[in-house]
Amino acid sequence: MTDEPVPLRDALNELSRALKLPEPDAYDEVARIWHELAGARLGEHAIVRSVRDRVCTIEVDGPAWATPCKYLESDLIERAASALGVGRVTSVRIHVAGPEKAS
Repeated sequence: MTDEPVPLRDALNELSRALKLPEPDAYDEVARIWHELAGARLGEHAIVRSVRDRVCTIEVDGPAWATPCKYLESDLIERAASALGVGRVTSVRIHVAGPEKAS
């Protein structure tokens, strides 16, 4: 350990690795380029909910979008690797949003 100052981002990344937490920037990076990864049509019906342990959880707005999203899993992983670096996203989990509750 040194007494030299360390950029906050580097310190947070190191702490996250030590505590086995998700990388602080993983969600932000994937969410930022989600429409590029998913394409316009799927991007309208699916959003990134989390990225933990390299698993990207996608929420679709109905069951009809779960299947296309699942079929695109390997493409999404490849596109994420191309845009963000290999290993940032290694699998995709699909969650279908439930019906909205009345107030």
